[in-house]
Amino acid sequence: MNRKLAHHWNVRSRREFFSNAGSGLGAIALSSMLAEGADDRIRNPYAARPGHFKPKAKSVIWLFMEGGPSHIDLFDPKPKLNEMAGKPMPASFGKLVTAMGTGNNTLMASPRKWRQHGNSGMWVSDWYPEIAKHADDLTVIRSCWANGLNHVGSVCQMNTGDILAGRPSLGAWVTYGLGSANKNLPTFVVLTDDKEVLGGPKNWSSGFLPATFQGTQFRQGDTPILNLKPPTGVDDARQKSRLAFLKRINEHWGADKTEDTDLDARVRNFELAYEMQSAGAEAVDLSKETDATRAMYGMDVEETRQFGQNCLQARRLVERGVRFIELYCGSGSGWDAHSNIEGNHSKWCRVSDKPIAGLLADLKKRGLLQDTLVVWGGEFGRTPFNEKGNGRDHNPWGFTMWMAGGGAKGGHYVGTTDEIGLRAVEKPCHVHDIHASILYALGLDHLQLTYQHNGRAERPTIVGGNIFKEIFA
Repeated sequence: MNRKLAHHWNVRSRREFFSNAGSGLGAIALSSMLAEGADDRIRNPYAARPGHFKPKAKSVIWLFMEGGPSHIDLFDPKPKLNEMAGKPMPASFGKLVTAMGTGNNTLMASPRKWRQHGNSGMWVSDWYPEIAKHADDLTVIRSCWANGLNHVGSVCQMNTGDILAGRPSLGAWVTYGLGSANKNLPTFVVLTDDKEVLGGPKNWSSGFLPATFQGTQFRQGDTPILNLKPPTGVDDARQKSRLAFLKRINEHWGADKTEDTDLDARVRNFELAYEMQSAGAEAVDLSKETDATRAMYGMDVEETRQFGQNCLQARRLVERGVRFIELYCGSGSGWDAHSNIEGNHSKWCRVSDKPIAGLLADLKKRGLLQDTLVVWGGEFGRTPFNEKGNGRDHNPWGFTMWMAGGGAKGGHYVGTTDEIGLRAVEKPCHVHDIHASILYALGLDHLQLTYQHNGRAERPTIVGGNIFKEIFA
């Protein structure tokens, strides 16, 4: 078209039309978001927000048995495996046997003694006698499966949904979706017990979400949070003045760097740290707990003291409105039993049995279990064939996790593995399904919980995930 004629008739070029149309649509979308309050996460990322539907739970306590506990020695008895002990893997497993490179590794029996417990008659082995007393509170998912074969990738997937680092952890998504239920404590807390978690902080990272949604790791010992007390001679007024001045400097420097979420997270952490100087010190002070309560968690015995302390800490944090608490038992891949599974699992079952049972009993006694979803499991299970003669290898194709409280049905099974416990065969429950179900318990729809990243609406379950509603009452 002749440019003079186009100008006369106020007609724009094709390029100008689409450019302005795009800008106009962006302005419309922004106006809509502002009108609906969707920028609330920018103004105040910790502001409490409603979920997509009525929640069954207010908080999650995730008991992460790092290293891979053996489902076929704990919650999923396999009589057929004992019958076939010493024989090679059945040919019916075909390509899977070849891919696993089992070689001469033969099927290995489980020497555990099994009993049915509670009114539900749930099977639990003699490795977990205290947890067995809570059988009627457990919904046991026997058909879990994952994609990773090694620990680093598998721990990462169980936390973030992907075997590759870089995505937000489930706790970060929860914080992004619901905000905080308290004003003076982190909303996502991580507790470890032995060593460093394989993969480290990427497992509780915020990924591409703003950095303010990442988890906060508490230290071991009597001082979980450092530097809670202000320096000598610094009173409250002086400290407030310092923080206000620091905030002004940071805001001035970051005025043209709105994409730098690390700076915003740092500013908010300063503010949260100030609030925590009173509330934080009180929350982590276990000295006021009675001797009976401490003994219930196993804190009176050295072997169970550390994990028991973490479990008790989790109960105190739930009471104070912390939404997501992750406790690692055997952090640093403690449950990894490639050899001497009898010695390895005997140790870690003793470490975790009484503290977990104490946590369930204490939550129930205080009326907190109905609002707290307790999740137990590792990054995968272990194989029915032996490794190094008396150990078991990694098994991501079929393993067990359980949930209690927070609307979980209790005394109930979901799914099954095959007759030797290698693969999930009935109602396979992928890591994405586990995440979708936990979010569902908290009132969040994993399909609607999205964040725009690199032009794509990302969600916690990537492109998968089904809610297993049969977990819940």
